[in-house]
Amino acid sequence: MAKRRYNESMKIILLIMLAISQPVSSPPNEGRTTLTEIHRRDLSCIAAFAIVASEQERGIESALNYPLLTERGRIYAGQIGERVMAETGQSREQVREAILAAVADQQSKVKNVAEPDAVVDTEMAKCLPLLDAELPPKPEPTLNQCAAMLQLAYEEVYQREKLSKMAQDLKTLAFVLDSRAREKMRSEGMSGHESDIILTQTRVEMADLQDNETGGTALDIDHCFALAAPDNKGQNFEH
Repeated sequence: MAKRRYNESMKIILLIMLAISQPVSSPPNEGRTTLTEIHRRDLSCIAAFAIVASEQERGIESALNYPLLTERGRIYAGQIGERVMAETGQSREQVREAILAAVADQQSKVKNVAEPDAVVDTEMAKCLPLLDAELPPKPEPTLNQCAAMLQLAYEEVYQREKLSKMAQDLKTLAFVLDSRAREKMRSEGMSGHESDIILTQTRVEMADLQDNETGGTALDIDHCFALAAPDNKGQNFEH
Protein backbone atom coordinates (compact mmCIF):
# COMPACT_ATOMS: atom_id res chain seq x y z
CA MET A 1 0.00 0.00 0.00
CA ALA A 2 1.32 3.44 -0.85
CA LYS A 3 2.43 5.66 1.98
CA ARG A 4 -0.17 8.14 3.19
CA ARG A 5 0.30 11.57 1.65
CA TYR A 6 0.50 13.48 4.93
CA ASN A 7 1.91 16.58 3.30
CA GLU A 8 -1.52 17.15 1.69
CA SER A 9 -3.03 17.62 5.15
CA MET A 10 -1.62 21.12 5.43
CA LYS A 11 -4.83 22.69 4.08
CA ILE A 12 -6.75 21.22 7.02
CA ILE A 13 -3.96 22.12 9.43
CA LEU A 14 -4.18 25.76 8.36
CA LEU A 15 -7.96 25.73 8.72
CA ILE A 16 -7.86 24.40 12.26
CA MET A 17 -5.22 26.95 13.17
CA LEU A 18 -7.86 29.59 12.52
CA ALA A 19 -9.99 28.01 15.24
CA ILE A 20 -7.35 28.83 17.84
CA SER A 21 -8.03 32.38 18.95
CA GLN A 22 -5.69 34.63 20.87
CA PRO A 23 -5.99 34.43 24.67
CA VAL A 24 -7.94 37.24 26.26
CA SER A 25 -4.81 38.54 27.96
CA SER A 26 -1.16 37.73 27.36
CA PRO A 27 0.72 36.73 30.51
CA PRO A 28 4.24 38.10 30.92
CA ASN A 29 7.04 35.98 29.49
CA GLU A 30 8.27 34.92 32.92
CA GLY A 31 4.89 33.33 33.59
CA ARG A 32 5.05 31.01 30.61
CA THR A 33 5.38 27.29 31.25
CA THR A 34 6.38 24.38 29.05
CA LEU A 35 3.89 21.93 27.60
CA THR A 36 2.96 18.99 29.80
CA GLU A 37 2.63 15.43 28.54
CA ILE A 38 -1.14 15.91 28.47
CA HIS A 39 -0.77 19.01 26.33
CA ARG A 40 1.56 17.21 23.92
CA ARG A 41 -0.83 14.26 23.72
CA ASP A 42 -3.76 16.55 22.91
CA LEU A 43 -1.82 18.52 20.30
CA SER A 44 -0.68 15.26 18.73
CA CYS A 45 -4.33 14.23 18.46
CA ILE A 46 -5.14 17.54 16.74
CA ALA A 47 -2.50 16.69 14.15
CA ALA A 48 -3.84 13.15 13.72
CA PHE A 49 -7.41 14.41 13.27
CA ALA A 50 -6.29 17.00 10.72
CA ILE A 51 -4.47 14.36 8.70
CA VAL A 52 -7.40 11.94 8.71
CA ALA A 53 -9.89 14.75 7.96
CA SER A 54 -7.80 15.72 4.94
CA GLU A 55 -7.82 12.13 3.68
CA GLN A 56 -11.56 11.91 4.24
CA GLU A 57 -12.06 15.02 2.11
CA ARG A 58 -10.03 13.36 -0.65
CA GLY A 59 -12.14 10.20 -0.38
CA ILE A 60 -9.38 7.85 0.81
CA GLU A 61 -11.24 4.71 1.78
CA SER A 62 -9.21 3.79 4.88
CA ALA A 63 -9.82 7.24 6.38
CA LEU A 64 -13.57 6.88 5.86
CA ASN A 65 -13.56 4.01 8.37
CA TYR A 66 -13.29 6.66 11.09
CA PRO A 67 -15.98 9.16 12.11
CA LEU A 68 -15.99 12.24 9.88
CA LEU A 69 -13.64 14.70 11.51
CA THR A 70 -13.67 18.00 9.60
CA GLU A 71 -16.13 19.83 11.84
CA ARG A 72 -15.42 18.19 15.20
CA GLY A 73 -11.67 18.18 14.56
CA ARG A 74 -11.73 21.92 13.92
CA ILE A 75 -13.76 22.63 17.05
CA TYR A 76 -11.56 20.31 19.10
CA ALA A 77 -8.46 22.12 17.86
CA GLY A 78 -9.90 25.45 18.93
CA GLN A 79 -10.87 24.23 22.39
CA ILE A 80 -7.56 22.48 23.02
CA GLY A 81 -5.60 25.44 21.67
CA GLU A 82 -7.44 27.80 24.02
CA ARG A 83 -6.79 25.46 26.94
CA VAL A 84 -3.10 25.10 26.20
CA MET A 85 -2.67 28.86 25.91
CA ALA A 86 -4.60 29.47 29.12
CA GLU A 87 -2.72 26.83 31.11
CA THR A 88 0.77 27.58 29.83
CA GLY A 89 0.65 31.25 28.83
CA GLN A 90 2.06 30.35 25.43
CA SER A 91 1.10 32.44 22.43
CA ARG A 92 -0.96 31.41 19.44
CA GLU A 93 2.22 31.23 17.37
CA GLN A 94 3.87 28.93 19.90
CA VAL A 95 0.86 26.61 19.93
CA ARG A 96 0.82 26.66 16.13
CA GLU A 97 4.46 25.61 16.07
CA ALA A 98 3.70 22.83 18.53
CA ILE A 99 0.93 21.51 16.26
CA LEU A 100 3.21 21.62 13.22
CA ALA A 101 5.82 19.72 15.22
CA ALA A 102 3.12 17.16 16.07
CA VAL A 103 2.33 16.78 12.36
CA ALA A 104 6.00 16.14 11.64
CA ASP A 105 6.02 13.55 14.43
CA GLN A 106 2.97 11.83 12.90
CA GLN A 107 4.78 11.78 9.56
CA SER A 108 7.84 10.17 11.08
CA LYS A 109 5.76 7.40 12.63
CA VAL A 110 4.74 6.00 9.24
CA LYS A 111 8.04 6.31 7.44
CA ASN A 112 9.55 3.00 6.39
CA VAL A 113 6.82 0.89 8.00
CA ALA A 114 5.06 -1.97 6.23
CA GLU A 115 1.56 -1.12 7.49
CA PRO A 116 1.10 2.64 7.90
CA ASP A 117 -2.65 2.18 8.39
CA ALA A 118 -1.96 0.13 11.52
CA VAL A 119 0.03 3.04 12.93
CA VAL A 120 -2.87 5.40 12.24
CA ASP A 121 -5.31 2.93 13.82
CA THR A 122 -3.23 3.00 16.99
CA GLU A 123 -3.24 6.80 17.05
CA MET A 124 -6.97 7.01 16.45
CA ALA A 125 -7.70 4.41 19.13
CA LYS A 126 -5.94 6.74 21.56
CA CYS A 127 -7.38 10.00 20.27
CA LEU A 128 -11.00 9.29 19.37
CA PRO A 129 -12.07 8.66 22.99
CA LEU A 130 -10.55 12.04 23.91
CA LEU A 131 -12.52 13.69 21.11
CA ASP A 132 -15.75 11.96 22.14
CA ALA A 133 -15.24 13.07 25.76
CA GLU A 134 -14.61 16.67 24.71
CA LEU A 135 -17.19 16.78 21.90
CA PRO A 136 -19.73 13.94 21.93
CA PRO A 137 -20.68 13.04 18.34
CA LYS A 138 -23.97 14.37 17.08
CA PRO A 139 -26.70 11.87 16.16
CA GLU A 140 -26.68 10.84 12.50
CA PRO A 141 -29.66 12.14 10.53
CA THR A 142 -31.77 9.85 8.38
CA LEU A 143 -31.61 9.95 4.60
CA ASN A 144 -34.85 11.97 4.49
CA GLN A 145 -33.47 14.41 7.06
CA CYS A 146 -30.27 14.78 5.06
CA ALA A 147 -32.23 15.57 1.91
CA ALA A 148 -34.09 18.26 3.83
CA MET A 149 -30.96 19.66 5.52
CA LEU A 150 -29.03 20.03 2.27
CA GLN A 151 -32.02 21.64 0.54
CA LEU A 152 -32.34 24.15 3.38
CA ALA A 153 -28.60 24.79 3.29
CA TYR A 154 -28.79 25.44 -0.46
CA GLU A 155 -31.69 27.85 -0.05
CA GLU A 156 -29.86 29.76 2.68
CA VAL A 157 -26.66 30.12 0.64
CA TYR A 158 -28.63 31.00 -2.51
CA GLN A 159 -30.38 33.85 -0.69
CA ARG A 160 -26.99 35.21 0.34
CA GLU A 161 -24.82 34.43 -2.68
CA LYS A 162 -27.18 33.51 -5.53
CA LEU A 163 -25.69 30.74 -7.70
CA SER A 164 -22.21 30.81 -6.23
CA LYS A 165 -19.97 27.75 -6.44
CA MET A 166 -21.04 26.72 -2.94
CA ALA A 167 -24.71 27.17 -3.79
CA GLN A 168 -24.34 25.07 -6.93
CA ASP A 169 -22.55 22.31 -5.00
CA LEU A 170 -25.23 22.28 -2.31
CA LYS A 171 -27.96 22.21 -4.96
CA THR A 172 -26.35 19.17 -6.57
CA LEU A 173 -25.95 17.36 -3.24
CA ALA A 174 -29.54 18.17 -2.26
CA PHE A 175 -30.76 16.76 -5.59
CA VAL A 176 -28.73 13.56 -5.11
CA LEU A 177 -30.05 13.02 -1.59
CA ASP A 178 -33.63 13.80 -2.62
CA SER A 179 -33.37 11.28 -5.46
CA ARG A 180 -31.93 8.62 -3.17
CA ALA A 181 -34.60 9.26 -0.54
CA ARG A 182 -37.34 8.89 -3.14
CA GLU A 183 -35.72 5.74 -4.51
CA LYS A 184 -35.66 4.25 -1.01
CA MET A 185 -39.31 5.09 -0.39
CA ARG A 186 -40.27 3.71 -3.81
CA SER A 187 -38.53 0.45 -2.93
CA GLU A 188 -40.68 0.36 0.20
CA GLY A 189 -43.84 0.60 -1.90
CA MET A 190 -44.63 4.27 -1.46
CA SER A 191 -46.06 6.37 -4.28
CA GLY A 192 -44.50 9.55 -5.57
CA HIS A 193 -47.29 11.54 -3.90
CA GLU A 194 -46.58 9.90 -0.55
CA SER A 195 -42.88 10.64 -0.95
CA ASP A 196 -43.68 14.30 -1.68
CA ILE A 197 -45.72 14.56 1.52
CA ILE A 198 -43.05 12.90 3.67
CA LEU A 199 -40.18 14.97 2.30
CA THR A 200 -42.15 18.20 2.61
CA GLN A 201 -43.05 17.38 6.21
CA THR A 202 -39.43 16.49 6.99
CA ARG A 203 -38.23 19.78 5.51
CA VAL A 204 -40.63 21.70 7.77
CA GLU A 205 -39.44 19.72 10.80
CA MET A 206 -35.76 20.34 9.98
CA ALA A 207 -36.41 24.06 9.46
CA ASP A 208 -37.97 24.20 12.92
CA LEU A 209 -34.88 22.51 14.39
CA GLN A 210 -32.43 24.98 12.87
CA ASP A 211 -30.50 27.31 15.14
CA ASN A 212 -31.56 30.80 14.06
CA GLU A 213 -28.09 32.23 14.66
CA THR A 214 -25.90 29.53 13.09
CA GLY A 215 -28.33 27.79 10.75
CA GLY A 216 -27.12 24.45 12.12
CA THR A 217 -28.92 21.66 13.92
CA ALA A 218 -28.08 19.14 16.62
CA LEU A 219 -27.64 16.50 13.91
CA ASP A 220 -24.39 15.53 12.19
CA ILE A 221 -24.57 17.17 8.77
CA ASP A 222 -21.20 15.63 7.83
CA HIS A 223 -23.05 12.31 7.64
CA CYS A 224 -25.20 13.80 4.87
CA PHE A 225 -22.15 14.54 2.73
CA ALA A 226 -21.09 10.92 3.20
CA LEU A 227 -24.53 9.70 2.08
CA ALA A 228 -24.35 11.92 -0.99
CA ALA A 229 -20.91 10.69 -2.02
CA PRO A 230 -20.70 8.66 -5.26
CA ASP A 231 -20.33 4.91 -4.86
CA ASN A 232 -20.78 5.28 -1.13
CA LYS A 233 -20.38 1.77 0.22
CA GLY A 234 -21.78 2.81 3.57
CA GLN A 235 -25.08 3.86 2.05
CA ASN A 236 -27.57 1.09 2.72
CA PHE A 237 -30.79 3.06 3.26
CA GLU A 238 -31.30 1.49 6.67
CA HIS A 239 -32.11 4.80 8.37
